[in-house]
Amino acid sequence: MEASAKDQRPALCNAGSIDPRCRRRLCFGSDPRRQPFRLPNPDSRPSGRPFPRGIIDLLPLTTTPAADQIVNDFSIQVATVNGSGSQTANLVLLRSLFQMGIPVSGKNLFPSNIAGLPTWYTIRASKHGYVGRKKETDLLVAMNAETATEDVLALNAGAAVVYDEPLKLRDLRSDLVFYPVPFDRLVAPVCPDAKLRRLVRNMIYDGVLSRLLGIEMTEMEKALGRQLGKKAKAVELNRAALNVGYEFADANLPKCDPFRVERMNATQGKILIEANAAVAIGAMMAGVTVVSWYPITPSSTVCETLIDYMKRYRIDKESGKATFAIVQAEDELASIGMALGAGWAGARSMTATSGPGISLMSEFTGLGYYTEVPAVIIDVQRAGPSTGLPTRTAQGDILSTAVLSHGDTRHIMLIPNSAEECYELTMTAFDLAERFQTPVFVMTDLDLGMNTWMADVFTYPDKPLDRGKRLDAETLKRLGEWGRYLDVDADGIGYRSVPGDGMPSYFNRGSGHNSRGQYSERADDYKNNLDRLARKFETARQWVPREFVELDPESEIGVIAYGSTHWAIEEARDELRQEAGIKTSYMRLRAYPFTAEIGRFIDGHRRVYVVEQNRDAQMRSLLTLDLAPGQVEKLRSVLYYTGLPIDARSVSDEILAQERE
Repeated sequence: MEASAKDQRPALCNAGSIDPRCRRRLCFGSDPRRQPFRLPNPDSRPSGRPFPRGIIDLLPLTTTPAADQIVNDFSIQVATVNGSGSQTANLVLLRSLFQMGIPVSGKNLFPSNIAGLPTWYTIRASKHGYVGRKKETDLLVAMNAETATEDVLALNAGAAVVYDEPLKLRDLRSDLVFYPVPFDRLVAPVCPDAKLRRLVRNMIYDGVLSRLLGIEMTEMEKALGRQLGKKAKAVELNRAALNVGYEFADANLPKCDPFRVERMNATQGKILIEANAAVAIGAMMAGVTVVSWYPITPSSTVCETLIDYMKRYRIDKESGKATFAIVQAEDELASIGMALGAGWAGARSMTATSGPGISLMSEFTGLGYYTEVPAVIIDVQRAGPSTGLPTRTAQGDILSTAVLSHGDTRHIMLIPNSAEECYELTMTAFDLAERFQTPVFVMTDLDLGMNTWMADVFTYPDKPLDRGKRLDAETLKRLGEWGRYLDVDADGIGYRSVPGDGMPSYFNRGSGHNSRGQYSERADDYKNNLDRLARKFETARQWVPREFVELDPESEIGVIAYGSTHWAIEEARDELRQEAGIKTSYMRLRAYPFTAEIGRFIDGHRRVYVVEQNRDAQMRSLLTLDLAPGQVEKLRSVLYYTGLPIDARSVSDEILAQERE
């Protein structure tokens, strides 16, 4: 549906509701939420009033049937160019919906190289609380001439399009609702500085959407103030643009689409945060004192955010000096080397990287495993191999990280699914690294790390730090004799000393050594050492976070997933139950090594789907190393590897297709 700027109509409806004169029959496909508009009698058209181009019919009606409205359940995609300043407008829009109590999520799809290339920001509002990516776009904001045609052609029938008027998109489709907006003409009087107009004009579409969807302007202005802080001039310019957009839509764009918002109360007590920031907070609360890192997308903001937090909260008040060291290394090899050196010296240390960095850290990780030195490595996974797609998401490092380095190695991995778990499991990682004297990996991904998520307010830690088996005078007296790698407790973990603690020292070596840390090439010493390391890994099964399990006693089908895939699974299970009558049980993996619970879960179901975001079924491959042949035969894969965050419909469609085979 299109209303031109010349068609000056007064506003005849409340914000967000369908204009009473705009009654158009649209094809909404198979989406059960979208009921078609009733087609009015064409003979009842008011006489003497021509139809604007693209409009089938306008009628003065007194009511808007509820069946025609889709409330708090849609996806907005904003298509702009990188570097145009659209992020501020997008975050203001996201936060405004959040402040109205509506569950939301925001996902940014951006290029990996230079400004000026296409970027898309997707905001999902869901009264059901779904925060995974929605496969369909319901409302498109088309600001990029390069992608506008393709973006419009990709929409399902019945979607709405707010677009920059010079793009002339209305002729592309007859089954969409079009809202042309002359952004350049509107921004000129608002922003006299021509250089700033490119940035300010984006706020106009926020104002337009506020009017069309019914987003309260007070919440828009509150979100704007929060986003720009104390930048008074910027706030003033953007508020003016916001108002201009609202007023233009009010005067010129009768609402002809079914999407609108209503205030809810589903976000009380929650915050909006990127999970990379949650990791940074978790590291600080865990007592990290040495951070060595090398910038790489999408992990850079972990350490950049951590720097800000540490400067604010970890400066000694009396001396004014930092109680930490954060070093930007020359490359990933140096960063992991520094982290291991600090861990050997007794500090809580970490680094953060992504897939290419993990590959480079392989040899040093083997050193940490074999010499038993604690460190925490944050892996914010992206699409590979090689450089791959630096700004796209994946779960492609799972298998390689589990056995990173040459020789026989197995590493502890923690796999959070949310910002809250990124905070909590990062703290847990530091405890486990010292408890098991080994590198521990926190496996997040770009979707989780760099996108905006709702989260419960983080809980302040109430447990003391677990420094593991640190040798002290009392323990030394009890043992009688000490060897760095002696397994006196039959758990595979020796007692360690650190430089300067007054305890016996040892030579830390990556070559063959015996239980006392002495150089050895004896076959029995080498085998005993590897067996003890394997025993230590078995002990870790009792310490790592347990799997999340949701059983349906009537289901023969199980689903296993991990990390950010969880949010698609929640919604896909509802789709399978509601649309196909298929009930499922669900297990979310949170750590490696696995626990015995996984075997019991598989035994209780005839078929188990392992859903993951990689091509080669990496988690399924890892599971087969632990399972009996009969259990392995029950496993099936659902694989998604486009670089986009996985969506529920792709999962439910694939499971349904395999069930019908």
